[in-house]
Amino acid sequence: MASVAPEVEKKEEEEQVVNPWEVSAGKGGIDYDKLVDQFGCQRLDAALIDRIARLTGRPPHRFLRRGLFFAHRDLNEILDIYEKGDKFYLYTGRGPSSEALHLGHLVPFMFTKYLQDAFKVPLVIQLTDDEKFLWKNLTVEESKRLARENAKDIIACGFDVERTFIFSDFNFVGGAFYENMVKVARCVTYNKVLWEYLDSLQRITLERLAFLLCKQFHHSLLHFPNTFLAMTNYGA
Repeated sequence: MASVAPEVEKKEEEEQVVNPWEVSAGKGGIDYDKLVDQFGCQRLDAALIDRIARLTGRPPHRFLRRGLFFAHRDLNEILDIYEKGDKFYLYTGRGPSSEALHLGHLVPFMFTKYLQDAFKVPLVIQLTDDEKFLWKNLTVEESKRLARENAKDIIACGFDVERTFIFSDFNFVGGAFYENMVKVARCVTYNKVLWEYLDSLQRITLERLAFLLCKQFHHSLLHFPNTFLAMTNYGA
């Protein structure tokens, strides 16, 4: 019987799955404490929410007050930076794969608008139209069109036009050269031991990690002409 217990415990642990493609749980529903620990987060407690209100001089967003957003990573460090008078900027994005944003897409943009208004900071929004070209079997032209349509919905959220920079990968990251590069990337296969257990989507995902992460460093954006980051050397 002693050998059965670990198997039962393992089965219970495997009942909860939360990732970008699947959310499932056991009979008790999602264990949020376990989720917080799994993703290396901390709880958004009342003290931290009160600190946001004190530093910004405005009420916390209703998503915070009602517990819709319940965990964070390093938010306290951002608040430390803000309290010292140092600069930071917001970065988010959208993968344009449909004509319009639905409610699930809008939730993070609504909260991002609150953060921009509360902290009065610049915002960079990346439209990954190249990613959808690779993942969704769209043409370059259709991917770019969907990016423009999605940008309209994002603009309608009411972001500060003087502090917001929206860009698409195809238009700003290499132009026609980059369009050709991703066309070639779709045709390339990796017949190496390192890649043999990965499907094409997993390989593309791995290849894009560094590309997506670099936008979180202001140095990656300063070369874009005529943006507020380039003109002000913001955060340098």
